[in-house]
Formats: sequence, structure tokens, C-alpha cells
Amino acid sequence: MTVITSFTPVASAIGGALIGLSAVLLMLFNGRIAGISGVLARLFPPYAGSEVGSALAFTIGLILAPLCYSAVSGGPVPQMVSSNVALMAAAGLLVGFGTVYGSGCTSGHGVCGLARLSRRSVVATAVFMTVAFVTVFIVRHVL
Repeated sequence: MTVITSFTPVASAIGGALIGLSAVLLMLFNGRIAGISGVLARLFPPYAGSEVGSALAFTIGLILAPLCYSAVSGGPVPQMVSSNVALMAAAGLLVGFGTVYGSGCTSGHGVCGLARLSRRSVVATAVFMTVAFVTVFIVRHVL
């Protein structure tokens, strides 16, 4: 099975700049790293008070972003998601395990950690990017 993807350097650069700007603004105004797993964790006990409010606002923004895109573009957000529920459940569990085991996610380590020159984030990013490359190769060329 061959999957064809588009090369979108301008849209990708704009998206990357917006992610970087968001990470900087979150650190500037809240003193927090924009790691999605850490933000979502603050929605659950033992966190309380203002932690929950800012985490909820951030999470709502994540949910509203594709809806805003659809409203502006007039079409759905292009995406590819497997219809294999068991595969998706296993993938979700593996990502969750990796996030807990690696003490953070791709946004926390890959965006914020690398920008801070964190050695732990360099190692974590190298590991998850290698696994991602191998997974894409297997899905596109072996399965």
C-alpha cells in the first residue's frame, strides 16, 4: 500500500511558527512548558485552582482549532485515521505509556525541551522520532 502525501513547506512553516509562538507565550505568561500531556494532567486530581482553569482553556483551544480551520477554509481538516479500532486503541495505549515513561510528550520534549537544550529532551526526541520513522516505513512499505 502506497500512501501519497503532499509537500507543504509554507503551511508547515506557518504552523511551526504558530506552535513556537504559542509555546513562548505560555512560558512567558504562565511559566509553563507547552507539553500537551502535562497540560491535560492538570485537569485531573491532585491539581486544583488556577491550574485547572488554564489547562482547561488550553485544551478547549486544541479542540476549537480544527473547528475554526473548517469554518475559515469551508472544508474539513484533512486527516487519515485508521478504521481499525483495535489498532487505534493499541496505538493510544502505547503513546500513553511512552508519554508517562518518557516524562513528557512530543510537544514538551520536541518543541520546548529542545529549545531549552535539555539533554533528557534530546534523548526522548531521538527515541520517539526513530520509532516514528520505523513505524511509517513499516506501515507504508511492509504492511
